[in-house]
Amino acid sequence: MHQALADLYMLTLTPWKLIGLLGTILFTARWFVQFYATKKNKQVTVPMSFWYLSVCGSVLTLAYFIWGKNDSVGIIQTAFPMLVSFYNVFAHLKQRNAKEAVKPGGPEDT
Repeated sequence: MHQALADLYMLTLTPWKLIGLLGTILFTARWFVQFYATKKNKQVTVPMSFWYLSVCGSVLTLAYFIWGKNDSVGIIQTAFPMLVSFYNVFAHLKQRNAKEAVKPGGPEDT
């Protein structure tokens, strides 16, 4: 996976580098999602898609730093935010499931 796919003016693209770039793009895209949601709601809003993009971007970027580059600084830099993103996704899902269980017509009413 370290074999060059293309050499573009001082930039060598490998499969791992593409994975890292995709992770960076996803991780960056979350800010545009958050900006759009805040503008639409006219108040600061962090939609769930922000956290999903964070998780996906972090996983891809972490894979790049572990196997593609073997960079301990990048691993540490990516691992902590990824854990926070996972925590927020799981907390949201747990809260949503608890709300659904309490709603009339929810699972306990059957």
